Amino acid sequence: MEIQIDMYQTLAVSVLVLILGQFLKKRINFLEKFCIPAPVIGGLLFAVLTCVCYSLGIAEFTFDDTLREVCMVFFFTSVGFQANLKVLKSGGKSLFIFLGLVVVLIVSQNFLALGVSKLLHLDPLVGLCTGSIPMVGGHGTAGAFGPVLEDFDVKGATTICMAAATFGLIAGSLIGGPIGKRLIDRKKLLDTAVAEDDSILVEDEKKHERHTNMYAAAVFQLIIAVGIGTIISELLTKTGLTFPIYIGAMIAAAVIRNIGEYSGKFDIYMGEINNLGGICLSLFLGMAMITLKLWQLAELALPLIILLSAQLILMMLFTYFVVFNVMGRDYDAAVLSAGTCGFGMGATPNAMANMQAICDRYVPSVKAYLIIPLIGSLFADFLNSLVITFFINIL
Repeated sequence: MEIQIDMYQTLAVSVLVLILGQFLKKRINFLEKFCIPAPVIGGLLFAVLTCVCYSLGIAEFTFDDTLREVCMVFFFTSVGFQANLKVLKSGGKSLFIFLGLVVVLIVSQNFLALGVSKLLHLDPLVGLCTGSIPMVGGHGTAGAFGPVLEDFDVKGATTICMAAATFGLIAGSLIGGPIGKRLIDRKKLLDTAVAEDDSILVEDEKKHERHTNMYAAAVFQLIIAVGIGTIISELLTKTGLTFPIYIGAMIAAAVIRNIGEYSGKFDIYMGEINNLGGICLSLFLGMAMITLKLWQLAELALPLIILLSAQLILMMLFTYFVVFNVMGRDYDAAVLSAGTCGFGMGATPNAMANMQAICDRYVPSVKAYLIIPLIGSLFADFLNSLVITFFINIL
């Protein structure tokens, strides 16, 4: 029996699984500790239910995911608005160096995924499903690029990407703290911890203050960026290359944000845009998770374990030997290494949780708390999308 669910019902189900995820996250410490997103929790349970129904021949669910794409585009447009060049410039030399390291990490994750998939005699695009798409990108990028890869006949690409992203969230949280602690204790780095002025961490409350009457203006700014973005995306497709549907909107949003910042002619309502982006992300993830076909993972179970284990080893080696040494071989560098494990295999909240665990045990690191959120939240997704697009087009 086939059960067809239209786009409005799909949206409603995604909200229900989001509520379920929030309920379970508050009551299960493991889920809270590892910062697992609520839509992933509820959506995964629903996906398991649909998998059981399919396997037993009870029913097969078919979803109209039209609104999933709409929510995805609006979320990534909000990410584009965060690309503030003034902030990057004010971060100093360390910010640019760390940004370079993130690019190296993104490229390394993809090359490793392609290399291991070749050894396993897998389609390289299947390998790419375990590269920077779910690692640095997390569930948001995984849900966005999964359908793109499925257009290239990669069966179950979205399911693979989502499974890899869930693995990354947990693994990145598990290794971050131990790596940071080992570096600090073994190299006696507490002596290098320097008290810094934490005024740079104080948010400009007036600039980011939320006003109920400004949400309409924020929505209009998002819509304008999406509209302009469709033109940019159309021009990009004329190059013969494949780009995700949201890339034009991200570029348009970034341009609008920086024109506003440098000209001072108009305000960008970032507080409201961030909130709206968060809502769209939750709905997008909910719809992406409930439409997963977990039975498609069966034949790829062992290769997937090998591919993800390779990514875990890469992250441990990269943070311990590369990030730590390049960022100064001091206490701040050790905390940065722990944070990189978090957002390099999952999401910025995981990075912050890793660093918080280290700083609670030892002393605060203002430098790490400045760099990780800026790069992890503002620039990593943007750069990752460009690099992934490049890899898809050369394969």
